Amino acid sequence: MRIVFAGTPEVALPTLAALHGSDHEVVAVLTRPDARTGRGRKVSRSPVAAWADEHGIEVLTPAKPREPEFLQRLRDLDADLVPVVAYGALVPPAALAIPRLGWINLHFSLLPAWRGAAPVQHAVLNGDEMTGACVFQLEAGLDTGPVYGRLTEPVGPADTSGALLDRLADAGARLTLDVVTALGLGALVGEPQPEDGVSYAPKITVEDARVRWGDPAFAVDRRVRAVTPAPGAWTEFDGQRLRLGPVTADPDGPDLAPGEIALAKKTVHVGTATEPVLLGQVQPAGKKPMDAAAWGRGLQTEKPVFA
Repeated sequence: MRIVFAGTPEVALPTLAALHGSDHEVVAVLTRPDARTGRGRKVSRSPVAAWADEHGIEVLTPAKPREPEFLQRLRDLDADLVPVVAYGALVPPAALAIPRLGWINLHFSLLPAWRGAAPVQHAVLNGDEMTGACVFQLEAGLDTGPVYGRLTEPVGPADTSGALLDRLADAGARLTLDVVTALGLGALVGEPQPEDGVSYAPKITVEDARVRWGDPAFAVDRRVRAVTPAPGAWTEFDGQRLRLGPVTADPDGPDLAPGEIALAKKTVHVGTATEPVLLGQVQPAGKKPMDAAAWGRGLQTEKPVFA
C-alpha cells in the first residue's frame, strides 16, 4: 500500500522504520515544523523529519494539517492509509477523509484507558501494574475510534515512563505493521471501544513534575518515575530547582518530617508522609547530574530541607 506516515518525536521512529522496511511504500512523512530547541535555541528538524531526510522521503511540515496546500498535497500523493505515532496536532475531518482507508493511530495505552497526550506517564503515576498499546481508527473524537489490535506490557516497580515507552514503541511498531498489512488485505474489522473504563491522560506539565514531599513514599516514587526523563522531577532547595532521578523508599531509614533531609557519607534520605526515600542522582541548576551523596557532601546548611 501507499503510505503517508505521521509522527514527530523519536518514539515514532521504530514504526516508521518498520513500515519503510516492509512491502508497503512510504511515499511521504507528515511531521511538526522545525522548532527552536536546547539552550542555544537552534532550529532543529524533528526526529521523524531527520530520519526521512536521510532516507530520501518527502517531508510535509504544515503549521496545521488543515492548510489547503497540505490537503491538496495529500490528495496528490494518493495514499491508501496514514499511520500515526505521536504526530502532535489535531487532524481535521477534511484530512481524515482523503486516504482510502483513513488514518490509524498507535496509542500507548489499553484504550479506553488513558486517552490523551500522556498515557504512559499517567499509567506510571497512578501505579498501573499493566498497560499496553492499541492501534485504532482515527476519528474526530479524542482517541475514541474502533480498535484494530492491541498488546499488553507489564509495568515494573522500577520502570520510568521513558523505559516503558521505549518498550511499547518497539512492540507497537510490530503491531502497527501487522494492522497495516491486514487492512490492506481487507482482513480486519475494528472493535468499538467499551463505554466503561474511560480515563484521560492530559499533558504532564512542569508543575506536575514537582515532588510533593507530603505524599507517601510510594506516591513520591511514582511521580518521579512518571516524569523521567521528561519533563524531569524537581524540588526546590535554597531558592533554586534541583532535578531528581528515581528514588527508593527505605522503611529502615531515619525518622524525618516531609522534605527534611538527612545526610550521610554515602546516602541522602528525604522525609515523606510515610517512610523516607533515598535519592539517587540529582542535578543542581546549571550543573551536570551527580550522585546525591556527592551533592550532599558539598552542602553548607546544617538542617537542609526541600521546599
